[in-house]
Amino acid sequence: MAKKEKFQVEFPMHSSPKILYNYLSTPSGLGEWFADDVRVNDGIYTFAWSGNEQKAKMVHKREGQLVKFKWLDDPDDAFFEFEILTDELTNDIALLITDFSIPEDLDETKRLWDTQLHELKHIIGS
Repeated sequence: MAKKEKFQVEFPMHSSPKILYNYLSTPSGLGEWFADDVRVNDGIYTFAWSGNEQKAKMVHKREGQLVKFKWLDDPDDAFFEFEILTDELTNDIALLITDFSIPEDLDETKRLWDTQLHELKHIIGS
């Protein structure tokens, strides 16, 4: 099986970092756009989509700026990370997503993030 490779995608967001961070770091926020259901038990996040579940641990966070999750069942040490970027000159906000994908699935994975972020933007009115 091919080894997953890291990639990043950036999305402009029209939201305050504080509001955006809530959607990236809390089970209720993530459950509104990222997964059908998100539960936390003993620091382990369970993400559910159409009957499938994956578990991850939040391994790093910087209040109002960054959240990093590590998939528990991933042999490639893959993670996904949300980082809120603020342009110092314009104060424009962007969301930088770091994720991993096997090369032949990269386009599909990026399309999935596009779909997910479209949903997030709709929810926050961005």
